[in-house]
Amino acid sequence: LIIASLTISAILVFFIVPLTIVFFIYLTNILLLIYQRNNELKADPLSDVWNSVRKTIASFWDIYARIWHGYELHGVKNLPEGPGILVYYHGAIPIDYLYFLSRLFLWKKRLCLSVADHFVFRLPGLRLLLAVTGVIPGTREECLVALKNGYLVSISPGGVREALFSDESYQLMWGNRKGFAQVALEAKVPIIPMYTQNVREGYRMFKERRFFRRLYESTRLPFTPPYGGLPVKFRTYIGKPIPYDPNITAEELVEKVKPGNYTFLPCIKQVFKGIFLFSFQTKTAVQALISKHQTIPGSIWKALLERFDKRRK
Repeated sequence: LIIASLTISAILVFFIVPLTIVFFIYLTNILLLIYQRNNELKADPLSDVWNSVRKTIASFWDIYARIWHGYELHGVKNLPEGPGILVYYHGAIPIDYLYFLSRLFLWKKRLCLSVADHFVFRLPGLRLLLAVTGVIPGTREECLVALKNGYLVSISPGGVREALFSDESYQLMWGNRKGFAQVALEAKVPIIPMYTQNVREGYRMFKERRFFRRLYESTRLPFTPPYGGLPVKFRTYIGKPIPYDPNITAEELVEKVKPGNYTFLPCIKQVFKGIFLFSFQTKTAVQALISKHQTIPGSIWKALLERFDKRRK
């Protein structure tokens, strides 16, 4: 009985914070439904009518971010005033991204639309929350309309695969995904790289992945549960935008992509078919942020100590 009790306690310690986050997310959706019913709201979930409740939600998550992870956001000045595509590294769970959305709304009163995997929309009881916070399936047409309307649109090319199977080495797992680059080229908007320091030290996946990898590839569903939730330091860094510029020459491109040169490259539609190049530039930019701000391999102990390192504030 004692061994069983200790085992259950250990399991709860491993999963209590991720489960708490899930609980708060569902609680938020319930409160939204109550707010909608009490105010008889039928307006478009993206309209300004919902801004007051968005502010309440953002304030709650921002407080949580400050208390639990000492959250910091750097480089907001790099965001364009108009539309653009934010591309970021996907942690085991995107709690850092939720922190970013909350602080962006509180600081700039700006809503960033988020491209999510299809399985997210199959989760029961979250429909209103997803709509009000601007979570979209991310088809090419939807993204182009959002950008045309002046929104920032965010996407993680690694998506669920990166969340499940990347690790403390912070390897990008984008495969051949270049759709975001194609959309950026068509909309003629910049791409902005983003990365959160220590996101893998806060929440991790189990090391034995062969079975879960086969299961994911066959079902496209994330069966692997995240664990952790340690109060490590989180800092989100927004890099300089990669602008749309079709005028760069091939010689300039060769010079800028030399090893060790992490210059944020402009886009060339004529060289390497444009889409490939824009995708490559973005991957290089995100990797540069990881190389600059992350200890690799990641260390939970160092990430915890950074919470109390006054020199880095």
